[in-house]
Amino acid sequence: MQNILDQTFLGNSYQQYMTALVVLIIGIAAVIVFKKIVLARLKRWAEKTDSMLDDFLVASVEKSIVPLLYYGAFYLAVTTLNLAAKLLVVFDKASIILITFFSLKMVVSAIDFSLTLFLKRSGDSKTRKKEIKGIITLVNFLIWVLGLVFLLDNLGVNVSAVIAGLGIGGIAIALAAQAILGDLFSYFVIFFDRPFEIGDFITVGDKAGSIEYIGIKTTRLRALGGEQLVFSNKDLTNSIIHNYKKMENRRVVFSLGVIYQTTAAQLREIPGLVKSIIEAQQDVKFDRGHFSSFGNSSLNFEFVYYVTDADYTKYMDIQQAINLKIFEEFEKRGIEFAYPTQTLFVSKENSNEQIPPSAK
Repeated sequence: MQNILDQTFLGNSYQQYMTALVVLIIGIAAVIVFKKIVLARLKRWAEKTDSMLDDFLVASVEKSIVPLLYYGAFYLAVTTLNLAAKLLVVFDKASIILITFFSLKMVVSAIDFSLTLFLKRSGDSKTRKKEIKGIITLVNFLIWVLGLVFLLDNLGVNVSAVIAGLGIGGIAIALAAQAILGDLFSYFVIFFDRPFEIGDFITVGDKAGSIEYIGIKTTRLRALGGEQLVFSNKDLTNSIIHNYKKMENRRVVFSLGVIYQTTAAQLREIPGLVKSIIEAQQDVKFDRGHFSSFGNSSLNFEFVYYVTDADYTKYMDIQQAINLKIFEEFEKRGIEFAYPTQTLFVSKENSNEQIPPSAK
């Protein structure tokens, strides 16, 4: 029996092959035990918790670490044998490729998990899901490209000349695509900082409209007139934006004037009367009302109130109801609204005054 084990094949004895096989079986068995017992218990424990982080870590170990452990068992078994130098180089390069692949896979999964978690915390909507898919695709592409460069460098490929060539070309491309890169970075600012979202009504300078689409380079608005407005992302992030969707309270200031023939009693009654009319409306908070000034042709009052709803149509409905009620109440009380007029006072001349002869 010993003579058979001592016989060699391809530079290794049968005993060495048996040893390698035992190492391989023990290694695979250890990985199976780890997967079926330890990892299974960790998975059940993670399912019971509210946190998503432990679920992600367990899934990452199962998808990336366990395959590497299987390969590690195989690698240990193979290294017990006397292999040719070229074959060892092949195994070393295979190890580098596998480790790099699964490491990049873990990094991509971690970024995907982080962005998905950010999406859920900021409001899990269909629009945000579409936006985050574009970002994940772009980030994954950059990670795999960098990983490929790192892998080629570790495999002995001279990437310095390639990187230098890409660097010179990259500078030219960056200069040519400066505006595009600026819009791309602005897109990331819009996504993470969230100054506006799809459906928000915004004004930018003298332009206004509802957000319809947020792309990597441009953002599109639907104007009140029906036309589509297209802004570059860079222009939007560099501009002052009025976002009416984010408005919680709308401050309303309005004035009204009455004629000078209004009595003092009526003037004292007007602030309280208008206040009661405003407070009778729903979703309205009265702030103040005063007899503010003496105008050229009117006695002026100023009133301020807040609409606790950002909807513009609702604000206009409330303002209309207030105006109609004020008009009705003023009509009942005989209070007249002022409008621009001029009164000419003419005094009679002395009736005994002699008319000049030239005027006869």
